[in-house]
Amino acid sequence: MVIKSRESSIGAWAFLIGIILAVLVGIFSTGSKNPVFLVTIIVTGLIVGYFVAEKDVQTFLFASVAALLASFAGIQGFAANFSLTGVTVSGLGIGRIIASILSSLLYFFIPSTIMVALKAVFSIAKV
Repeated sequence: MVIKSRESSIGAWAFLIGIILAVLVGIFSTGSKNPVFLVTIIVTGLIVGYFVAEKDVQTFLFASVAALLASFAGIQGFAANFSLTGVTVSGLGIGRIIASILSSLLYFFIPSTIMVALKAVFSIAKV
């Protein structure tokens, strides 16, 4: 029987909740976002970063930096797209919704990436 550590399950649940919350906030608030939801997303990202195991630091940093770059590039691409074309489907600005989701994901991934990077630096500096 496999015994799972409590830390990994907390981190996994926080990651799942953070991603779902970021996507839902992105979908339902294409204009200004509620600060309570943004703080919740940021705190969830910090929790995820705290519970990343030391053996998974490199993988997490590589994946999260890739997600950060893809989200930022996607926001820039969609911003250029709907300033040029204004793509809508049934009156909904699909580009704006996707850019809002990517923006919310940035609020989740930036704190978690910073937390894991700081943990890695402190583990390297440990004597």
